[in-house]
Amino acid sequence: MGTISQDHAKLDSDTIADADRSLVEADPLIKVKSIIAEVQGRFNYTVSYRNAWLAKQKAVAKVFGDWEVSYQTLPVWLKAMTVKMPRSRVDGTHLYGKYKGALLVAVAQDGNQNIVPIAFAIVEGETADTWEFFLTNLRRYVVTIDGVGIISDRHTSIDVAIARSNGAWSPPRAWHMYCIRHIGSNFLRRFKAPYLHKLVVSTGYSRTEQEYNKNYQRLKERGEAYTQWCDEIGVERWVLAFDGGHRWGHMTTNLVECINSVLKGARNLPVTALVRSNFYRLNELFTRKSTEAHDRLRNGFTYSEFATKRVEESFRRVENIVVNRFNRRNEMFEVREMQDGTIYTVNLAQRHCNCGHFQVERLPCRHVLACRANQRLDWQLYVHDVYKMSQIYKVYRGEFVPMGDPSTWDRYEGAKVIANWTLRRATKGRPKSTRYLNEMDSRDMRSPRRCMVCGREGHSRSRFPQRAGPSSTGGH
Repeated sequence: MGTISQDHAKLDSDTIADADRSLVEADPLIKVKSIIAEVQGRFNYTVSYRNAWLAKQKAVAKVFGDWEVSYQTLPVWLKAMTVKMPRSRVDGTHLYGKYKGALLVAVAQDGNQNIVPIAFAIVEGETADTWEFFLTNLRRYVVTIDGVGIISDRHTSIDVAIARSNGAWSPPRAWHMYCIRHIGSNFLRRFKAPYLHKLVVSTGYSRTEQEYNKNYQRLKERGEAYTQWCDEIGVERWVLAFDGGHRWGHMTTNLVECINSVLKGARNLPVTALVRSNFYRLNELFTRKSTEAHDRLRNGFTYSEFATKRVEESFRRVENIVVNRFNRRNEMFEVREMQDGTIYTVNLAQRHCNCGHFQVERLPCRHVLACRANQRLDWQLYVHDVYKMSQIYKVYRGEFVPMGDPSTWDRYEGAKVIANWTLRRATKGRPKSTRYLNEMDSRDMRSPRRCMVCGREGHSRSRFPQRAGPSSTGGH
């Protein structure tokens, strides 16, 4: 019997929800296509995406509670979490809508390039007020040290929130920088010049002032309006060579995008289920990474796997470098690459090499290692402490505590949280993606369409001139 690719009158979303309830309970982030496949395998029917999506929502409500009820249980769950884990911090903002709202996330990275979520906030949307709320609490409870860098897109709300922070997110306490991908997107929006996009991005990635000046001049030759637009941003906000090392080599918000892709399914859960899901995910992450760091320490490794590989790669490239010392304190050197004759200056006291790599990652580049070998210096002196396994272990030393059965929790007597029905999403129609498209997603970034027959632009294979019928102006 063949598969029927349509919905069946007796196989509605309620029936599918009951049949797949165990799947949703085991994995609340299960994809809709997996539910479609499960139904097809069990009932030999391929239901529509819409029907399967509705079934998942109903199954989620049956397992985790109704959307509106979930708002009421959220403060109960958060209160229990602060009792179980006194060092955790919970503050409140308005939680609106059955589906509407935004999950704000801040992430960091450990010395082994692992992504570490450090703060979450559920707010009604990305506004200056909600970002101010998030950044204020992030500074108060999480990022309490100075000298940090924060990378974001050029969202006006973020800029306003940082301006309101009374210097908490401004130099010398912090450095706010922009994602180069969004700089490129804004450039395309402003000038509609996709052929210059790569040059703008390359300018941002410049590791040295010399490289920046070269790219900047090339851009200026194509029009001073382009460089004037870049000047308004400020080089310290988007060019690697001028970031003071606060980016640690990160030019984009890809760390956050990676977390967003992981949380994509969780964002469709009722609010309490979303918080609970993230709680258990973070517990799994911290427990696993803590175990890995402990094992690496126990096995005698001083530095992270990432740092070790980076230094080993640099060591392999030391042989073809000529070193000249320029002072008796072993601080200033000049090195020359024998392969192409390029000359670099190394200042060990200032931890600077004008190749740019030393300052960006705080790991000794091949030129620094060549100077070390020339004077028999200890290369470990030039590795930043953030790469030490002892420091990475500290990142994950905080332990989560089992929440236990809700019946054992203290009675909650605080304020109630209810859903705002005026902001409820429409329930009819196909679910719409909440992803914002920008100039980076447009066809301008792709190669122009060409004819499959002649390879020229301006027409497709179906409109190839020689395939057309006799011309109406031709003779008979």
